[in-house]
Amino acid sequence: MEIRNYRDEDLSSLYRICLATGHAGEDASQIYADPDIIGHIYAGQYGTLAPETALVAEDDEGVGGYILGCLNTYEFEKRLERDWWPSLRLRYPDPSGKPPEHWSADERLRYAMHHPPRTPRRISEPFPSHLHIDLLPRLQRRGLGRKLMDAWLAHVRALGSKGVHLGVSMANVRAIRFYQRYGLQELERIEAPFNVIYFGVRFSQPF
Repeated sequence: MEIRNYRDEDLSSLYRICLATGHAGEDASQIYADPDIIGHIYAGQYGTLAPETALVAEDDEGVGGYILGCLNTYEFEKRLERDWWPSLRLRYPDPSGKPPEHWSADERLRYAMHHPPRTPRRISEPFPSHLHIDLLPRLQRRGLGRKLMDAWLAHVRALGSKGVHLGVSMANVRAIRFYQRYGLQELERIEAPFNVIYFGVRFSQPF
């Protein structure tokens, strides 16, 4: 097992892992008609626009996990609006003309492309960096999640980050337990329509 820096050729693995863990940590391949759509929302932009803060876990079968993120969430979200969402919006029409209760899973993500939520400044100012972590089942329950978190937090702290946050769906009970055991602080719960819990950690000072 190796934890290493992301490489350009890993991009397809990010999409594959994102889909395989995209249903509250379970396989989402039967949920989305377009297998890439969830990766466009949660993974591809980090390999493309923030490769310097991406790590992957690789074993003999290939890349089976990642931890992705950015140093400055506020600036990264502005960059997404400029460099990531426009081309996707041309490919995936906004479903807003259709009642939301009739949207498919793909249409819900298409809506997110056209109306991406912004992280509240009350979160992104004291905890400017953020992360996403996913592991395929073969790499789970082996302590690798903690190792990835340790490596990534040390990396962004060395780059000058003063704090990190992440958002997790309230439906993803296993991930919530992991973050709690890891020792992250629960920052805020936002109910419907987002149903997300924010966790965070502050660094006393950069390395």
